[in-house]
Amino acid sequence: MEKIPNGKYTREFREEAVKLVTEGGGVSDLLLPYIPTEEGWLYLAGHKDIFTGEVVEYALEGRMTKELVNKSLLQTVVKKRPTEGLIHHSDRGSQYCSYEYRELLERLGMKASMSRKGNCYDNAPMESFWGTLKSELVHHSRYSSRREAIQEITEYIEIFYNRRRRQERLGYLSPASHERQFYERYLIA
Repeated sequence: MEKIPNGKYTREFREEAVKLVTEGGGVSDLLLPYIPTEEGWLYLAGHKDIFTGEVVEYALEGRMTKELVNKSLLQTVVKKRPTEGLIHHSDRGSQYCSYEYRELLERLGMKASMSRKGNCYDNAPMESFWGTLKSELVHHSRYSSRREAIQEITEYIEIFYNRRRRQERLGYLSPASHERQFYERYLIA
């Protein structure tokens, strides 16, 4: 298994990402936040399409395990059906460094990319989403159960963030509107 390269969001990286998207691929990004509930912690693993800004899929569980990140990854693959060569970026958490996870990425035809040690900027798109989720929802809520937290987080991601929340980086469009507009232009061209 080859060494995982450090990720760098350079102009060349962005151009390659756009190429992958227009050819059916995409770029995945991942990180795990911790959400407090009265029943204990809830862990969230998610995959974000860097081009569209959409949180494609995610998984929530009471324990942080490699199965949690595998579940999110497999759900993402089923939903988006990426072409071979998709760049999968993550931090250097033990779940993503595990042999099983790296082998799964390889079997799925994805290129693994990891943040440089101690450099949060490499994972900025996902870090930004987690910060937004926490500041707009989690820090204003007190969850009596994991089930309650899962329901509110699901509504936030599926209904608000992906469909309605405008992002400056996307020309003040929501991820859904940005993707729709891109493909309308792409199909016409």
